[in-house]
Amino acid sequence: MPESNLADAVKKNMKYRLAIFDMDGTILDTLRDLADTMNHALQVNGFPVRALDEIRQFVGNGIGKLVERAVPDGTSEAEIKAVRQDFDKYYKEHCADTTCPYDGIPQLLSDLKANGCRVAVVSNKADYGVQELCERYFDGVFDAAVGERQGIARKPSPDSVNEVLKLLNCSKEESVYIGDSDVDIDTAKNAGMDCIVVGWGFRDREFLFSKGAETYVTKPEEIFRIIAGSAKTASANQ
Repeated sequence: MPESNLADAVKKNMKYRLAIFDMDGTILDTLRDLADTMNHALQVNGFPVRALDEIRQFVGNGIGKLVERAVPDGTSEAEIKAVRQDFDKYYKEHCADTTCPYDGIPQLLSDLKANGCRVAVVSNKADYGVQELCERYFDGVFDAAVGERQGIARKPSPDSVNEVLKLLNCSKEESVYIGDSDVDIDTAKNAGMDCIVVGWGFRDREFLFSKGAETYVTKPEEIFRIIAGSAKTASANQ
């Protein structure tokens, strides 16, 4: 089949019209900047810092939960608020110090869009961070991006996903959610959507399968094959 006809055939047979991506641990490796910011906020408030692997386990439910998990037990609400304020102030200036896209993600997004699949971001990261990082690393790529903001409940609530579906006039049946954590698995379930779980993020394979992962990938190109309807996926027993 000529290359142009093959491309047309792929577009016609795409399994999904919209791919919604989590941000941290899925399209961007943000862990070091999150850890450095968290430890800065802890230090300036007189609290002990946390190890990188501790921060890895704390992320996923938004900055508020990250701060609550990072401060010592018994920390007062006023002190937690102060740490959160220092986190936000520092992260606005340092959210991209070491952050970078995972290998293969820019090409994946390009391939999806070239084949008629729209792309979006839904994250529990503060909306200012989502918008800043999308502009810095994926300028003009995403059709919609929604971070933590007032009026929209955080994941695993489906509210942010539903907001994207509404903005882009897509149904849940023709969309897929892609993430790296149990929060993402639950988000897709709560939204009534299919889910692809990636293995390069902040949670390990065994944990993800224990939390209900069904479609699991280890390389970004596998996501394209799934969305194009031409791939087999890993199971918990493989």
